Amino acid sequence: MRRALILGGTGLIGQAAARRLLTAGWQVDVTGRDPAHLPASLTAAGARFAAVDRADTAAMLAIAGDGIDLVVDCICYAAGDAAALLPLACSANSTVMISSNAVYVDAVGRHVNSDAAPHFDGPVREDQPTMAPSADGNYQSREGYGANKVAAEQILLDSGAPVTVLRPGKVHGAWAARPREWLFVKRALDRRPVVFLARYGAAVAQTTAADNIAALIETVADKPARRILNSADPDAPSALEIARAIAGLSGHHFDEVLLGPEADPALGRHPWDAKFPIVLDMTAALELGYVPAGDYARTVGAEVDWLIAAAAGDEGPRPLAWLGDDYFDAFFDYGAEDRYLAGQAR
Repeated sequence: MRRALILGGTGLIGQAAARRLLTAGWQVDVTGRDPAHLPASLTAAGARFAAVDRADTAAMLAIAGDGIDLVVDCICYAAGDAAALLPLACSANSTVMISSNAVYVDAVGRHVNSDAAPHFDGPVREDQPTMAPSADGNYQSREGYGANKVAAEQILLDSGAPVTVLRPGKVHGAWAARPREWLFVKRALDRRPVVFLARYGAAVAQTTAADNIAALIETVADKPARRILNSADPDAPSALEIARAIAGLSGHHFDEVLLGPEADPALGRHPWDAKFPIVLDMTAALELGYVPAGDYARTVGAEVDWLIAAAAGDEGPRPLAWLGDDYFDAFFDYGAEDRYLAGQAR
């Protein structure tokens, strides 16, 4: 039986990867901080949990034992994380490091976290330039996130170990730490009659289902090599298409208020509001034989069900910190929306 070790295995991507590999007959060990965060369904399917500090290389090697077929690192954010991973990566048949499309820059150096929006010429390939690497460890800042990811990527790829770096877009799925889809699910649960969308709802910021990342992990596990691959849904839905998909899955219908540049900027905000389209090219993955689990509408359903259950009080195995996250406050100014509608009715 092939063995996989997933670092950060109780999170969104780790759970999806564990589920996919278990279904394919792998033996799967996952690491995390709290065994209660591992869903009972994964434990029942055979996943084994180990409470291991991310920086404890010796403990990770002990879990791997005499040999490991696949290592998946879902929590490699900075150069120090990559350095701690190296001994394990060098001993494994194949290693996958989860990075981000936040590393890419356009022709003048703008990236997805820049104050000025990036403007890519078309679908972004893996050879697109990236941010300069940074080893400052400040990966939680807007400027530091992508730069620290680049540093981690380079350490692993330069080692000569068979490491595949995956660069997803906006990841979605059940157990997301900050589920963007909550914006539309909450509106549906609140029975809001309308949805407001800036840029006429046409903005596109590449989405990536955790289940599609898991499918790509399974593909590259059997084809170890040093490489970088984009990871994205087979479609790149607009904000309007996302809103419609989630409304349908929530059993709700919105009247759509599509706002242009002259509208109040407080109205129509959403997490996919890219000034210029951000789409990832998936040619390289497809040439390896990768088959996606599904498009956005097909793969987002489990997350919608989870969000609805969470709103009803079913927390599941881990706290739902996002329910009180002030990140979402700007998206739910119903008073401003009602004032706009009243003004339009006059």
